[in-house]
Parts: sequence; structure tokens; C-alpha cells
Amino acid sequence: MSSKSAPGPWDRAPWDMLRARSGFRLEDLDRASTPGWDEGKNRAADRLEDLGEEMSGLQERLYAHGRTNGHRRVLLVLQGLDTAGKGGIARHVIGLVDPQGVALRSFGRPTEEELAHHYLWRIRNALPPGGRIGVFDRSHYEDVLVVRVEGLVPEATWQARYAEINAFEAEVAASGTRIIKCALMVSHEEQGARLLERLDRPEKHWKYSPGDLPTRLRWDDYQEAYQAVFDRTSTDVAPWYVIPADHKWYVRLAVAELLTRTLREMDLAWPAADFDVAAERAKLLATMTADHRSIESEDEDNGARRRRNG
Repeated sequence: MSSKSAPGPWDRAPWDMLRARSGFRLEDLDRASTPGWDEGKNRAADRLEDLGEEMSGLQERLYAHGRTNGHRRVLLVLQGLDTAGKGGIARHVIGLVDPQGVALRSFGRPTEEELAHHYLWRIRNALPPGGRIGVFDRSHYEDVLVVRVEGLVPEATWQARYAEINAFEAEVAASGTRIIKCALMVSHEEQGARLLERLDRPEKHWKYSPGDLPTRLRWDDYQEAYQAVFDRTSTDVAPWYVIPADHKWYVRLAVAELLTRTLREMDLAWPAADFDVAAERAKLLATMTADHRSIESEDEDNGARRRRNG
């Protein structure tokens, strides 16, 4: 599939439309919009189900690649303010694939041990092994977002980090990693409504933190910091995709499209056997009863006919 063609019922390809390119202005983003998708929520659910089936098969190939000492992997970076829907991606998109092939890591306030090292130390330690889909719920970008807005380090320090992050991501990409960076951009009004719901529903109290409100009060500062991130760290090897997040179903669909496309483009083949398949099959059949061998032979013949008939 061409990177320019729109998949399925999309009007435009989300990987082209959502990418933060030179001149992108966050303030112009309609966060209640569903760019490229006019089919509604129900059709999006059907599309997500279809993508889940394809994604699952592609991920199994990636996992098999890693199990046979392959080094290729995927890193999905999720950034967004509280309530933007990062947790929903983990449940509703990554949950569509086999969990044993996923390495999920959340990044909160650094521990004392982490603070004793370079800020990228904990990120390097969390990179997924070969054959896995790594998911970062927040990431190294906290060190040019929270750190910047809250004034946790001198400006000269965080200013230097944009170039450091670009160099780090280029190194990671060169090691065989496909990087997908998704910024989930919820509106101020919608974020307020979601935080209020967490307070009004006892089963959601655990999701609320009193620290959410001070962060919300610095909304404009965070938008400025995100704009700088898009301006300075959306590169060819690790572009940013900025996704309107007022509709949770749209965010999940967009991320699923980006992830499926990435797995598809990796074009991984099933690992070749490092043993004599025919010899092993003969030895296995020798352990089976005559009846089971007959059933096995019949299944093999049927499979051969199906392959010949396409």
C-alpha cells in the first residue's frame, strides 16, 4: 500500500494527515475533530476490529522474529496531558495483540536512583527487546515538558535536550527500531469534563490526583512546551503524529492504523526452521497411533489441495 493512499474508509491517510511537519501550529488544531474520518463511531469500531485481526498476525511474526534472535522492534511513544487517553490505547489497541509480545512501561516522577543518572538512562533501560512492541506511557519527553514548565532544571539544560533526544532516537532507529510518536491532544474543556467525572464517580477516584489541577492551571505553558517539542523533535526517523483526542474512539483508531501500517511495512517473514522439518515430522508420526497418523495424512492432503486452489 502506498504511503499516500488512504486505507479502508479513510478519506486521507492518517500517517500523512496527522504528521507534525514544518509549520504545524498546535493552536490551529480542532481537538474535537476526526480528520480524515467521516464514518462515525460505530464504523470506527468495525475498522478497529479488522485492524486488530491483522495487527495480531503481524505482531506474531515480529515476536517470532525476536524469539529467533532477531533485533527488530517497535517503540510506540504516547504523550499527552492527564485524561488524554494514553491508558485507553494500552487497553483497547495494544490489548488486541498477544501480551507476551508487548513491553509496556509508564514513566512518572523519577526515582532517586534515576535522578542520579542522565535523564535518558531510565529510557534506555526500558527499551523493548527484539521482537517486541514497546509502549511508553509518557517518556523522555517529560524532560522537555514537565521539567521545562515547572522549572525543574535551568533553561540551558532543557534547551540542550532537544538535540540530545534527536540523536538518541536516531541511534535507536538505526538499531532496527521503528519509532511511532503519538501526541494525544485533548481540549481544555474536554479535559475538565473528564477530570470532573473522576471526582463524581467513586470507581474513578483512584484515577484522580490533586496534582492534576495545578498542571491544568498551567495549560498555556504546556501547550507552548508541546509546540516546541513538535517543532524541534519531529524528524524523518521519528516523526510526531498529533491526534485530536476529544473523541476517544478516534484516538484509538488512529493509533491502531499507525501501528498496523508500521508492522505491515516491516515485511517480516516467518523464521526459517533450523532443523530438518521432514525428519522431525517422521519421528513425530512414529510416536502416534495408526488412526492419528491417518487423520494427519488426510489433513495434509486437504491443506495441499487448498494451497493449489488458492
